[in-house]
Amino acid sequence: MIYEGQAITVKPLEEGIAELQFNLQGESVNKFNRATLEELREAVDAIRGNDQIKGLIVTSGKEVFIVGADIGEFLANFTLPEDELITANLQINQIFSDFEDLPMPTVVAINGIALGGGFEMCLAADYRVMADTAKVGLPEVKLGIYPGFGGTVRLPRIVGADNAIEWICAGKEHKAEAALKTKAVDVVVPLDELKTAAITLAKRAAAGELDYQARRQPKLEKLKLNNIESMMVFETAKGYVASQAGPHYPAPVEAIKTIQKAATKGRDDALKIEAKGFVKMAKTPVAENLIGLFLKDQLLKKKAKHYEEIALSANKAAVLGAGIMGGGIAYQSSYKNVPILMKDINQDGIDLGLSEAAKLLVKRVDRKRMEPAAMAEVLNRIIPTLSYGDFNTVDVVVEAVVENIDVKKKVLAEVEGQIKPEAVLTTNTSTISINKLAEAVKRPEKFCGMHFFNPVHMMPLVEVIKGEQTSEETVATVVAYAKTIGKTPIVVNDCPGFLVNRILFPYFGAFSMLLRDGADFAQVDKVMERFGWPMGPAYLMDVVGLDTGLHAEGVMAEGFPDRMKREFKTALDVLYEAKRYGQKSNAGFYQYKQDKKGKPKKVLDETVYDMIKPVCQASQTFSEEDIIARMMVPLCLETVRCLEDGIVESPAEADMGLVYGIGFPPFRGGALKYIDDMGVAEFVALTEKFAELGPLYKPTAKLIDMAKSGARFFTE
Repeated sequence: MIYEGQAITVKPLEEGIAELQFNLQGESVNKFNRATLEELREAVDAIRGNDQIKGLIVTSGKEVFIVGADIGEFLANFTLPEDELITANLQINQIFSDFEDLPMPTVVAINGIALGGGFEMCLAADYRVMADTAKVGLPEVKLGIYPGFGGTVRLPRIVGADNAIEWICAGKEHKAEAALKTKAVDVVVPLDELKTAAITLAKRAAAGELDYQARRQPKLEKLKLNNIESMMVFETAKGYVASQAGPHYPAPVEAIKTIQKAATKGRDDALKIEAKGFVKMAKTPVAENLIGLFLKDQLLKKKAKHYEEIALSANKAAVLGAGIMGGGIAYQSSYKNVPILMKDINQDGIDLGLSEAAKLLVKRVDRKRMEPAAMAEVLNRIIPTLSYGDFNTVDVVVEAVVENIDVKKKVLAEVEGQIKPEAVLTTNTSTISINKLAEAVKRPEKFCGMHFFNPVHMMPLVEVIKGEQTSEETVATVVAYAKTIGKTPIVVNDCPGFLVNRILFPYFGAFSMLLRDGADFAQVDKVMERFGWPMGPAYLMDVVGLDTGLHAEGVMAEGFPDRMKREFKTALDVLYEAKRYGQKSNAGFYQYKQDKKGKPKKVLDETVYDMIKPVCQASQTFSEEDIIARMMVPLCLETVRCLEDGIVESPAEADMGLVYGIGFPPFRGGALKYIDDMGVAEFVALTEKFAELGPLYKPTAKLIDMAKSGARFFTE
């Protein structure tokens, strides 16, 4: 053994070839934490001092190669003073550079996922051999930063500036075929041939058949671009990437600027430029919040894994009620390899559900993300039926009929009699109490809510709603099924609107009051979209459907009359009475016309202002600051109440529910993180500014106490 640590070992193999293997003890994956980096430093020194080693291969003892840096550990480092952080970064980079400069050829064998720092380790090697099932990439921009272990320096010099910019700014994972095509890797082989291929390549290079020094040289020099080429590449890319990323996500454009600044430098000077820019990004609130969301997502995965340990199997599912929602659920389940029965009371419903699933699959085929044969397989796993004939074979049933308590109760009682006793029965209701619906079933312990968000294939969240009698095994089974079909489940307790809709409707209530007080709905939309929402409240209500929105508002008003019941007629009421239901009727707050791709495009309809005039005060201009405050305060306060009421277990789950369920601006971290960033005391002071608007703006006693004591929702 040449070197042995807890994460890295180096041992001789054959004919002067040695193997450096990553195998972090006590962890399911390899990652670059402080201990691993210290061991890599020691291992590189040991290899450099051993003249018996003529060639080196780098492998992984786990199913993945290296997933990247330990984000939790590095987030703590980001609080260091800027100069200290730059120095620390350059010290890490020196390890990678010393590995790159070893006096023998180096070949990395990528057996599985190699992302971020893991892929940057691969780039520092002379040759990269990749299993045909592996994936590589530099996803750092998704965390508000960009590669900081030499990725912005080495990748452009290996694959060219254009390809490197695309890889770094998009932050995507790349399959072996794409990596080989761009020359990010040199060889792709089946997994069982990977190590042999790496050894063979190392032997050939050690024997002089391959000139590894010539391979290494471009990574040490400036980019091979003349001034005109450089200007065309970088200036064009900056404009395009800025338009795609938007104003709230600076990392992709900063990455391009870094590559551009370093283009005329050799490796070591280029790494200094990268380190300085990396630290600049690491110090932004955007990075703090996006990394925070990543860690919150890890918490959700950890909780889901715990549930999976006690879950019953869910090998076959059923959905009641075809239509758009039922078809979306059927598609999602089938696409993720869980066969599903799709039942409706008439053939028209079945046809609509199948059409919805087929439409989604055709899009994948058209975009070359799926082969036609695979599409046929997915459709074959959706079994349409007008009867309960095969329902005794399913493990999970999702009821997705109309949002009417009497209809749902009837259907739930009916289907319960057709399924096996151990099967789990769920409802996709968005507002109706799970406890009230449980009155209709004989086995309430096997019943819970499973609330999908529309459109099902795009929205990652599923709320798993516990009733008073729901068993942990039932919750666990539904959580496991949601995870199997590619969704992020959050377990919540029962109340009107559950978590997400309960929080969303005070936001809509704030919007109604703004219009009542003379605000322009189009201006409010623009302000909230600039704030970071994917669509403003008027546009969102059109997409949801004004009829659906008013029905849900009624449920919320009944559940929380003190703050959600209104005493005035709103613009929503007027538009609903005029049968302007939103996108579904091609008219709501806006008119909708089809664009060239057949998608509804909103167009401002000036007649709406006259229609809603009787229920609105004289038009007045509100500052952007006041619009944001009036919209956000009720939403944030309701999130606080949900946490205090025990509807959701943790601040992290509350924030992730909003990001995944209604598109809360990710770069702001979630509603509770938004309060933390403002300062709890400052937020409470803001609520007082709007106290005359009523209970929606009244802070809880506990929040006032937090403000006085200087407490926060997130302490780490």
